[in-house]
Amino acid sequence: MRHLRVLLIARGIGVNAMTLELFEEYSLVIGIGGLVLFMMFIVWNLAKESKAGRFGTLILFVALGLGVLGFVVKTVLIEALGMGQ
Repeated sequence: MRHLRVLLIARGIGVNAMTLELFEEYSLVIGIGGLVLFMMFIVWNLAKESKAGRFGTLILFVALGLGVLGFVVKTVLIEALGMGQ
């Protein structure tokens, strides 16, 4: 019975069928979000082990934040200009 359900979902038949485009969109958001959280942990650990202090830690996180902000702005601009089709 489970194999039949998997086959029906793979063919796009059923109420809970997910399109490949929707799966890719969710995967991108979850994957990038996970990587950003992992990078934040790495930067925090680097700041702690190098005894960077408050200002040094702030600078490290600002640099990471600018990179994340660039990714978000690029995504918003692509969607706003309709170039992502």
